[in-house]
This record gives sequence, C-alpha cells and structure tokens, in this order.
Amino acid sequence: MPVIPDPLWPVVALALIQVIDAAMCLGPVAFIRDCFNDVQFPRKWWWTMPVIKLAAAGGLTAGIWIPGLGLLTGSALILYFIIAIGMHIRARDFGRNLFLNATGMLLICIGVTVFSFLI
Repeated sequence: MPVIPDPLWPVVALALIQVIDAAMCLGPVAFIRDCFNDVQFPRKWWWTMPVIKLAAAGGLTAGIWIPGLGLLTGSALILYFIIAIGMHIRARDFGRNLFLNATGMLLICIGVTVFSFLI
C-alpha cells in the first residue's frame, strides 16, 4: 500500500463531494428529500446522513496520511452505495436516483478506492 494515495486528487475530490452531499442532506434539499421518501428511508433517521457523509469526508481526508483509513473509508462508501442501490431496487425506484446518483457514486467510489489506495 502506498504511503500517500496515488493519485491523490480523486481522494480529495471524493472527500469534497461528501462534504457537499452532507450540506445538501441538512435540509435536506428537495431532490434528496424526495429520494429518501421514494426509498421509504424513515424520517427519524434522516439526521444520520450528514453525519455519515462528514465522517466519510474525514476518513478520506485522514486517509491521505493514513492510507489504511482511506481504504477502509472507501470500502465503507462502496458498501453504503450498494445498500442504497438495494433500497432503490426494493422500492422499485428505477429512475435517475438509482442509475445516475447511486450507481454513479458507486462507480466513483470503486474507482477512487482501487486506483488511489490499492494499485
């Protein structure tokens, strides 16, 4: 495992995406609120999403200096998006939220984790 993730920029970009996503989950903004409702994610748990996203951003950022933590965080994000895809499939939500958002983010997380922390 490399001392510093190489390439570094995807890790920084994914951490920034997580921070932006956390901010959008605070309200949440309309399209995220609709997504939570579409997959029947219980409203009482909505508060956990910004916490999870900020934890992911922190783990990725710390992973710049502690690659094992970056690998763990990337792997956790992969699992998160696999679960999200499963929730969309279970809810029969086969639109943009599944194919663009959840699947797109899964592919980004796989790419960052593999190319920055494993290869």
